[in-house]
Amino acid sequence: MASLSHAADLGMGLPGDYAVTTCVLGVRLGDALGFDTATLQDVYYETLLRYVGCNADVQWFGSLFGDELAFRAEYATLDTADMPAVLDLIQRSIKSSEALARTVGAQAAIARALGELPVVMGSFLPGHCEVAQRLSERMGFPPSFVTTVGQIYARWDGKGVPPLAGEEISPAFLCASLAHDAVIIHRVGGVAAATAMARQRSGGTHAPKMVDVFCAKADSFLRGLERPPRWTEVLDLEPGPRRTLDDAALDTALLAIADFGDLKSPAFLGHSHGVATLATRAGEVFGLPASDTRLLGRAALVHDIGKTGVSTTIWSSPDRLSDRQWEAVRLHPYHTGRVFARSESLAAVGHLAAMHHERLDGSGYHGGLPAAMQPATARLLEAANRFRALVENRPHRPACSPEAAARQLRAEALQRRLDEDAVTSVLTAAGESTAWRRKAASATLTEREKEVIRLLARGGTMKEVGAELHIAYKTVDRHTQSIYSKIGVKTRAGATLWAVEHGLT
Repeated sequence: MASLSHAADLGMGLPGDYAVTTCVLGVRLGDALGFDTATLQDVYYETLLRYVGCNADVQWFGSLFGDELAFRAEYATLDTADMPAVLDLIQRSIKSSEALARTVGAQAAIARALGELPVVMGSFLPGHCEVAQRLSERMGFPPSFVTTVGQIYARWDGKGVPPLAGEEISPAFLCASLAHDAVIIHRVGGVAAATAMARQRSGGTHAPKMVDVFCAKADSFLRGLERPPRWTEVLDLEPGPRRTLDDAALDTALLAIADFGDLKSPAFLGHSHGVATLATRAGEVFGLPASDTRLLGRAALVHDIGKTGVSTTIWSSPDRLSDRQWEAVRLHPYHTGRVFARSESLAAVGHLAAMHHERLDGSGYHGGLPAAMQPATARLLEAANRFRALVENRPHRPACSPEAAARQLRAEALQRRLDEDAVTSVLTAAGESTAWRRKAASATLTEREKEVIRLLARGGTMKEVGAELHIAYKTVDRHTQSIYSKIGVKTRAGATLWAVEHGLT
């Protein structure tokens, strides 16, 4: 929870200690409201993991608003029903985006964004909710929390997403939502500003009775939250029995975290699982001890979670990156390490994962570590990540063939950028089979439906999918509706995550 909450904070453009601070306030408020243990548990999980679906559809989001991290950070301070403030933010975000201004012009981009607001509300936001629920189910959370996390954008007055109102909304979510806004505003203007916000939004975003309880004891609720809480303090707050994971459940959770990270861009879908499968097999070929091979596989799964802290406009750029953009890219391994630093048991996973772009000659990033500081596990991870990235399409280049990727790795080994034995092990593992592929998709989909969902997951519009497959728009729509029905999803984001889970990306 600590690691995933930190990653979700990064993906929302928020400080890495935001969710844990919200958790402390949420539990304090829920306790004062007299919640039973089960409801208080849902508050605890919701405050930490509210934005676990936030990576869904972010490429489209960035295409509308520019830097989605900056947009989200400011949006978090607004009352979502205050349309003048929302429209002002949209206009300023687009005008400040060099890419949007250059490609279609600021005014045209603003018109497009305003025109697609109903689509955002009707599809984009529900997609976040569906992905959050699916990931939560995979990680074994109770059904009550799965329901709660699916109400991410609900409002007391019924003007949110989903369109629930009043007591139709989970009380745990209402409590967490008030804690969310209070922490944001408290950091900007202190206790007085937080209470003023709560009173202003009472009956709109927030439940009036909860606002009354919060405002009556705001000083007490917010005491000490100027300083981010330690993770041990947050662990001690967990209501009821403390949830723990055995090795198998931990691997399942790490795979969910990997898929959350890969949703950042259509180009990354399935990448982390592919690197993990390839690196694990390469570790066996190399002769690593079983414990090191397991550590390598886990680090490979989550090596790219730090990408959530870099704007999707950078990952989606087909052009040469500016120095500023490149510096942001170079920091993503650092973010990966920080995501896992809170957890004593996962710190080793994060430390290794953060080394996936290091090189033996010291030219890698983020640390520029010399060869002597790179263990065999790191060298294998570097080679596996490099191979897998080369055989995948990227916005700035097409995918290499496996043969061309192998030649590139061998050349980098000769240059002493990659370890020769690690490269040999990775290429041996890659050559045995398509080892990095996930299990085949369910046979319930036809071959044509598999082609359609693969292209949709990669960000194609219905029109683009039709052109690629030489079929009519209406035929694509018919296939899409059939796919949704068969796999039990309601949004493109949900279908994308399903495609990742079943190796169709």
